[in-house]
Amino acid sequence: MPAATPSNTTIDAPPPVAVGKRAMHALVQPEYGSADVLRLEEVETPEMGDDDVLVRVHAASVSKGDVHLLTGKPYLVRLGFGLRRPKYRIAGQNVAGTVEAVGRNVTTMKPGDEVYGQVTSGFAEYVRTRADALAPKPTRLSFEQAAAMPDSGMTALQALRDAGRLQAGQRVLINGASGGVGSFAVQIAKSMGADVTAVCSTRHVDKVRSLGADEVVDYTKEDFTRQTGRFDVMLDLVGNRSLSACREVLKPTGTYVSCAGSPGGQWVGPIVWIMKVMLTGAFASQRMTSFLTKPRREDLIALSDLVEAGALWPVIERQYTLREAADAVRHVAEGHAQGKTVIIVQRSGLHPAA
Repeated sequence: MPAATPSNTTIDAPPPVAVGKRAMHALVQPEYGSADVLRLEEVETPEMGDDDVLVRVHAASVSKGDVHLLTGKPYLVRLGFGLRRPKYRIAGQNVAGTVEAVGRNVTTMKPGDEVYGQVTSGFAEYVRTRADALAPKPTRLSFEQAAAMPDSGMTALQALRDAGRLQAGQRVLINGASGGVGSFAVQIAKSMGADVTAVCSTRHVDKVRSLGADEVVDYTKEDFTRQTGRFDVMLDLVGNRSLSACREVLKPTGTYVSCAGSPGGQWVGPIVWIMKVMLTGAFASQRMTSFLTKPRREDLIALSDLVEAGALWPVIERQYTLREAADAVRHVAEGHAQGKTVIIVQRSGLHPAA
């Protein structure tokens, strides 16, 4: 698998913490808004509980979920994450780092272990989380590469394996194959023994083909919905075609899976689209489904196994320092990120595997 391109950015660490202070640097979000509200500040290091793990964060990645939590849109998000202001003061969900300390009830890991996972308040030098939110970092990956994996990797895995029920020998079409989730989905589908057709723009055709796609459709030159009745599974990560058009590419007993890129307004988000998918499925011969990713330690381990077997590799588009973290979030919020956007929090001393 192709290695991610290393960043040429020089790591510019935040100012040193004053001696004697239990403090760290973190990307703080005091209110909902654009990336302009984000501030790099000195805050207290999280207090440990008996069931907690304290991780020294080496790298983090930015996801579309981080953008939703930044803007508070769709507004439905605020029911679970704070009505007037964010429930979590520090942004960030996906990290990789080294275990600094464990609570007295934690037996699955110890200080010094290299881990990765999906957390809350991850854009910081240290993060406190549950042990079951973490898994051992793949040995073949740097911290930067491992941080790119959790949310997008688990979304792709659960979409194909659980929602799509993809089987070896089946044909799958992935709409949005060059993005964070799509780049994982192409590789995971190939590891499952499927024949993969990937949809992307002209500038990403070679990259997607290098990930293992058997066929690549350049949507700027060809309408993928004209490939009538060819696929057992369609994974729609964009939501830029009608459900009736998407059904046309499926076999009569095929499965349509919608996630991540489902269209929706600023109030209830993709709920209306999800209801349309369900309603359409009730009257169609094809199976129509939509799902939300569920963070699972066992799926992090499954992703690690694929990496160690040489079947999966993160595609990193850009890397930023912690000082530049707001710019990293801004880049993803603009909607043009291809592959993953990573924030280097602390020097790891490691390099991508050859």
